Amino acid sequence: MKECNNLCDVKSCFLCSRVIPDWLPAVSQRKKNFQLKKGDQLFTEAEAVSGIFFVFSGTVKVHKKWDNEKELIIRFAKPGDVIGHLGLGKNPVYPVSATALEQASVCFIDLEFFRSCLTVNPGLTYQMMDFFASELQESHERMRNLAHMSVKARIANALLSLKAQFGADANGAIDLNISRQDIASYSGTTYETLFKVFTEFTKTGKLGANGKRINVLDTPFLQMVVTDDNKKG
Repeated sequence: MKECNNLCDVKSCFLCSRVIPDWLPAVSQRKKNFQLKKGDQLFTEAEAVSGIFFVFSGTVKVHKKWDNEKELIIRFAKPGDVIGHLGLGKNPVYPVSATALEQASVCFIDLEFFRSCLTVNPGLTYQMMDFFASELQESHERMRNLAHMSVKARIANALLSLKAQFGADANGAIDLNISRQDIASYSGTTYETLFKVFTEFTKTGKLGANGKRINVLDTPFLQMVVTDDNKKG
């Protein structure tokens, strides 16, 4: 991770788009910008909290250790998103790790200044509260899915979620270069199991693949897999 200057436009990220205009010069003065290569880590699980990160470009995966050496991807953060907020609270350590999925750039705000931002900008504070509530709801849903959904339904649900978040490229594929291992980690399964399900979906014409791009050829089918599984649960 390399620090750089004048990368952020001081208007696009979660923080800058929600503070009052008069506060932006203070943000510009206190922020730090970093460029990341694929695989670079912003922070690691159990590391002491230093501040909050805001994605300016690229994609960052937020993940957690799961079942010894395995990894569970909690979410993917794209431009405009906030990362590191889970480290706020009484125990100031990051409960997750954050790693660049591709070349990315982020803004960093130290914890003390971020708290000042919340005090001075009630609109930002409200938006953060709403953001936390939404993330808590999604977290509960993911916990329920991991406990009750079949592996096939979890994989179908993960693909639908990625398509909804990142959209499609010119060829109709999910607009994100993502490894099969990361899809497995996002689905809460193993690479071997994901490979079997992908092979089944591909042979039956439900999915297409070109390198790290996945093409969802039959969205209604994947939705049906998820819906039918929920009915059984």
